[in-house]
Amino acid sequence: MAGLDKRVGSYEEALAGLTDGMTVLAGGFGLCGIPENLIAEIRRRGVRDLTVVSNNCGVDGFGLGVLLEDRQIRKMIASYVGENALFEQQLLSGELEVELTPQGTLAEKLRAGGAGIPAFYTATGYGTPVADGKEVREFKGRKYILEEAITGDFAIVKGWKADHFGNVVYRHTAQNFNPLVAAAGRITVVEVEEIVEPGELEPSQIHTPGIYVDRIIQGSFEKRIEKRTLRS
Repeated sequence: MAGLDKRVGSYEEALAGLTDGMTVLAGGFGLCGIPENLIAEIRRRGVRDLTVVSNNCGVDGFGLGVLLEDRQIRKMIASYVGENALFEQQLLSGELEVELTPQGTLAEKLRAGGAGIPAFYTATGYGTPVADGKEVREFKGRKYILEEAITGDFAIVKGWKADHFGNVVYRHTAQNFNPLVAAAGRITVVEVEEIVEPGELEPSQIHTPGIYVDRIIQGSFEKRIEKRTLRS
């Protein structure tokens, strides 16, 4: 990796500098558009006491769920955790600290973090446990709670295509949380299915500009189906 060329040659190099106790932002929604190889590298490195921010925590045995198996996650900030039995077990036993956040609020907390906005007011969660301990203000007769933005030491992202400069395109619904996460990381690492030459991507189609991206790596992906339903 040199100058504007963001490419790295190995997953070990892609996550160089990741250490115990850091905050990791992970893109994806369910198993759609998850950075599965970067997650596997986190597991291989054996870093611990991580705070992980993601819409959900994968499933048992795949995605972020593999980090629960080795007790590498200390705190999880997420919106939905219903597909992971190990997550439920660690939550109920007190082994895992969990901060459940409404999905739209989580998206805005990440967007605000990437935009340099420290906090914002939202009506979502007022009058529920979500609002406990948070500042409340009234605007035009409606109550709002103050939510702080989220940033991370590392952001791990799954894209479809990228060029050498780190400009990224996501495919269909795999866009989900990935662009928000990409902008909110101090070090943003993107794994993609294809790396193309600069100039091959249509500028109007780029979702994450390379200014947000520090490292790009090309990988191969399982793209597992989260829940398969068949008609008899």
